[in-house]
Amino acid sequence: MKKLIAIAFVAFFGLTSAMAQQVDLRKKISVSGSAETEVTPDIIYISISLKEYLKDNNSKKKVEITDLENQLFAALQKAGIAKENLTISNLSSWNYATEKKKNPDFLASKQYRLKVSDLNKFNEIIAAVDVKGIANTNIESYDYSKMESLKKELKIKAILAAKAKATYMVEALGDKLGGVIDIQDGGDGAMPQAMYSNVRMLKSDMSAGQESAELDFKKIKLNFSVNTVFEIK
Repeated sequence: MKKLIAIAFVAFFGLTSAMAQQVDLRKKISVSGSAETEVTPDIIYISISLKEYLKDNNSKKKVEITDLENQLFAALQKAGIAKENLTISNLSSWNYATEKKKNPDFLASKQYRLKVSDLNKFNEIIAAVDVKGIANTNIESYDYSKMESLKKELKIKAILAAKAKATYMVEALGDKLGGVIDIQDGGDGAMPQAMYSNVRMLKSDMSAGQESAELDFKKIKLNFSVNTVFEIK
């Protein structure tokens, strides 16, 4: 029995000693750092809806969907936009021949998805298409082409900002900053909803005689942060 008690005591003492050794007695400072920047989206997806219409409401004077398409294609070429950047997103003219027999006044329509890097290019394209043949246009989504490299750059700046903050706080007390003990990523700053810096009407919304004006996104702010722990020497 005495042997068992002695063994238990030794085991307990050893466990307590090990736990004591695991306690981190280093002096530490915890600080956060952040970095931000502003960017303008350079990948913009826009929906364009073309629709046939009757000139003067006369069914014998219809502007065909093919005519509107040809105008759009020519405008793309003139603006230097690759045809691959324009895709059909929806088609309601697939039964055009059948519907035309049933209803001479049937108006076909097509919806496209256009990728541009500059809204002014889009404005230039739309201005070259028959205004009455444009049913509507809409910005579907947007992105920034160098987002991944920008994230890396901002996170490095955030870490360096945290180190600078920790350095002057520690040195103010007469100590020196040691090495980093822990770094936690504060997460990716989500891209907020972009807004127009110049809200101007497209040709499809303008009265005759007005000129197409500049369109642009307002720069959006991105913010990234890190939480760090440094040793104090």
